[in-house]
Amino acid sequence: MKTQDRPAVTSRKLLPDRKTTRIAWMASLGFSVSLALLPWLIKLDGKPHADWQQFLGRFHPLAVHLPIALLLLVPVLEIAGAFRPALREAAGFVLVLAFASAILALTLGMLLAYGGGNTGTLVTRHMTGGIALTIGLLACILVRPWWIGHDGPVVYPALLACMIPLLLWTADQGGSITHGSNYLTEYMPPTLKRLTLASTTISPSSFYAMHINPIFDSNCATCHGAAKSNGGLRLDSFDLLMKGGKDGPVVIAGDPEKSMLLQRITLAPDHKQFMPAEGRTPLRAEEIALIKAWIQQGASPTVGTLAGISTTDDRPALPPQPVADYSALMPEIRQMQQAQGAKLIPVSSKPEDGLILFTVDAASSFDDAKLAQFKKFAPYIVEAELGRTAITNASFDTLKQFMHLRALHLEETHINGDGLGKLASLSQLTYLNLSGTQVTAESVQTLTSMKSLRHLYLYNTPAQPTATPPPAQPIARSTP
Repeated sequence: MKTQDRPAVTSRKLLPDRKTTRIAWMASLGFSVSLALLPWLIKLDGKPHADWQQFLGRFHPLAVHLPIALLLLVPVLEIAGAFRPALREAAGFVLVLAFASAILALTLGMLLAYGGGNTGTLVTRHMTGGIALTIGLLACILVRPWWIGHDGPVVYPALLACMIPLLLWTADQGGSITHGSNYLTEYMPPTLKRLTLASTTISPSSFYAMHINPIFDSNCATCHGAAKSNGGLRLDSFDLLMKGGKDGPVVIAGDPEKSMLLQRITLAPDHKQFMPAEGRTPLRAEEIALIKAWIQQGASPTVGTLAGISTTDDRPALPPQPVADYSALMPEIRQMQQAQGAKLIPVSSKPEDGLILFTVDAASSFDDAKLAQFKKFAPYIVEAELGRTAITNASFDTLKQFMHLRALHLEETHINGDGLGKLASLSQLTYLNLSGTQVTAESVQTLTSMKSLRHLYLYNTPAQPTATPPPAQPIARSTP
């Protein structure tokens, strides 16, 4: 063969001879370019759109398994076809089905992300993987006849082999959106985890990992996580939490009062900026207290304990005991809610869940005598917000009658601990905040018999124990 004829021969091998085939190739190229530009043509703006888009999009998790199964079946049929030619013919048909189902899954996925207002790194990665897989399947369809005709023995097998790891990566991104970014690695053997995740793992014994991150994960990650990051804010890792959102940092280490995150979660539930938004369950008082204390003491990702805060998670959490039906008292409770002063708020629509005593609107004037007026409701109160009120040690005689009390706030009150042991009869009390009072270590000792008490706050009191020093080993900066 003459040297000048070689390019022409190569061109004939690479380009199809038939006109219809060339048209198919050009059409496929245009289709692939359109798919590649899809993220720029349909921008995920993080805002929910039409209901029909969300309705159809929610079939994506069902449809996405079809191309996965078909794509995994193709190489099996191709290999088996070496021994039984009929199976190789079936492989071509299955490949086309895989491509068609990939288009369906990609379409539904786009509807789900765009209609539901889902954004974030994982969503982008999952979508990019889906687009790449669809284009790759189309390419496999185009080059497979070339492989069958023995003109190109390498391209199709190599392309098909590349599709498998791409499929696994894309599926992992999708699974992480649904089950969390550590779904595959949570129970990974420690040795393997150190090799693969050393730079993204935080100490599991730090106060942040044990107490703060689980609160955000349970209550906030739906809207501020990998799948969706409203306001540009993500709370699913320490670094992203401290980075803040579009409005700036949300945590000011050492200054909870200026931390936007704490401000939002302590607003009135009907406030338009209250968090968690969209009618989700507000954070519990003890969860807010943990976040506040953590910010107040530096918002560290490494310290194992906080000064003055005792959390005993190794004690089994007792199931909440239902209270008696207070429905007959609802007219009086509603009248109280509309008046100035302390209020009783139902925990939920179920009377057996009990009532919460709020005194925030009248804290400075709420004293022992006013607390005694709530004896009538004592059997139904499960939480008492008495922080910064004017109550004294005399209130212990009243509080010991609140037999269903689970959480008690006495922070920054005038108590000094005399008579504190009277609370030991509250068998369901799991949370007690005495921060900023004058309780002593001796008075706190009278509570040691309380098996249910799991969270005790003694910050800024004479009874405050010494904090445990930070762990010595270096800790990675990111979170689980």
